[in-house]
Amino acid sequence: MESILNWGLSVISAVQGWGGWLEAPMKFFSFLGTEDFFMLVLPVLFWCVDVRLGIQVGFILLISATTNNAFKMAFQGPRPYWYSRAVTAYAAETSFGVPSGHAQTAASVWGMVAAGLKRAWAWIAAGLLILLVGLSRIYLGVHFPHDVLLGWLIGALLLWLMLRLWNPAAAWLKKLTPGGQIVVGLLASLILILPNILIFLGSASDYVLPQAWLENAAAARPGDALPSPYSLEGAISNAGTLFGLAVGLVWLKQMGGFEMKAPWWKLVLRYLVGVVGVLVIRYGLKAVFPEGETLIAYLFRYLRYAAIGLWVSGGAPWTFLRLKLAAR
Repeated sequence: MESILNWGLSVISAVQGWGGWLEAPMKFFSFLGTEDFFMLVLPVLFWCVDVRLGIQVGFILLISATTNNAFKMAFQGPRPYWYSRAVTAYAAETSFGVPSGHAQTAASVWGMVAAGLKRAWAWIAAGLLILLVGLSRIYLGVHFPHDVLLGWLIGALLLWLMLRLWNPAAAWLKKLTPGGQIVVGLLASLILILPNILIFLGSASDYVLPQAWLENAAAARPGDALPSPYSLEGAISNAGTLFGLAVGLVWLKQMGGFEMKAPWWKLVLRYLVGVVGVLVIRYGLKAVFPEGETLIAYLFRYLRYAAIGLWVSGGAPWTFLRLKLAAR
């Protein structure tokens, strides 16, 4: 493993040797592979472009992010700037490094967008974005090349599975009652998070982060958070959101759906109203719900993000109909 890491350091050194002027554009491309960015894009797709594509992107984003968290805790790989002070750290990360979450998310989500658009230019654009996101993570000093390659591989596998299983799963779900569909959504969210819980319980209590990694990270990024790679917060947030999206879709079906086409100003207002709702739920409930790495905090985090998912797929469309921003 040490030989792979040292080879990776030589690659990072060569890429960073292209010059410091690339820091800003590389951070931009890195942002295009983040969950925060896709959380901004998902509502646009779902509320203003194509409900089916929006929900496919939402599901694969949540599944990819949650599985990535599990792989990270299982593999326990260092970030390059934790491993060696020869790396310039243009960004800081607290989680383990392998596989790259940005690379995995970019491959799965941008691939899903391209598959949904069914255009050659979409696949070309998606491939270019996926490549640049992965390259940016190497340049920024937060991932080894093998982190990125494994992230791309897992992301591509998830994309293939989603495209292959989506229609059969949707056909099966349509045969269930609304209550049965909600139960399936709940079970799916719990199954999604289960590997994270098992790995966390099996490793977090007795794992000791190498002192050299902590010292290198502190030296590379003074003032930034030190590595703290074991957490269930992200996985629980994703699982809660997935359950909320599933419940909201059942609600949306009961409403009869909504017409996607509308004047541009109505589409803009949809997005603004919807995003305000997301922010109110996310930060309003955060102010009153307990936070931390405790069982009760995890439960309330799950409920908070389930409320966000419910708003995105059900509450916001219901509001659009009431405000005459969409037709039934």
